[in-house]
Amino acid sequence: MQIRIAGIAQESIVDGPGFRYAVFTQGCPHNCKGCHNPQTHDFSGGRLDDTQRIFEELIKDPLLDGVTFSGGEPFCQCEALCDLAGRIRAYKGRRLTVISYTGFTFEQLLERSREDKFCRELMGMVDYLVDGPFVLEKRSLELKFRGSTNQRFIDMKRSLEEGRAVEIDPDSI
Repeated sequence: MQIRIAGIAQESIVDGPGFRYAVFTQGCPHNCKGCHNPQTHDFSGGRLDDTQRIFEELIKDPLLDGVTFSGGEPFCQCEALCDLAGRIRAYKGRRLTVISYTGFTFEQLLERSREDKFCRELMGMVDYLVDGPFVLEKRSLELKFRGSTNQRFIDMKRSLEEGRAVEIDPDSI
């Protein structure tokens, strides 16, 4: 399946715990002031890639602990990321965690998921979510894997079970 991406970081240590394969999606509606990746905002920018090709590339790396969907806004490409996350989940070689960043809040995604089956499906395949827009006035260099204090590191399984955002310390995983 085709996906529009801005790029890939094959062994990132800043996009979640451990060594992560980070997929930066292209296109973002949030336009956060001070955004770290403003080049990812244009929905027609970046390049097309294939989820099968990306999957085949990432499983070759035995050092990876997981995959991170960043952006841009990953939840603007739910169907393609469901395809990729489904391949990761079905992979029998080793367990890779899936983390996604989003400028939406968990509550906004929960609302969207009522109408959008791919949003609902993607939420169920993500292990951990960093939610909320980047707010320049709340920027903090002391936060792990987040840019501003309004953003939360969320355990998605527990959150979906409880119907509310359950925050966890990223050091606990």
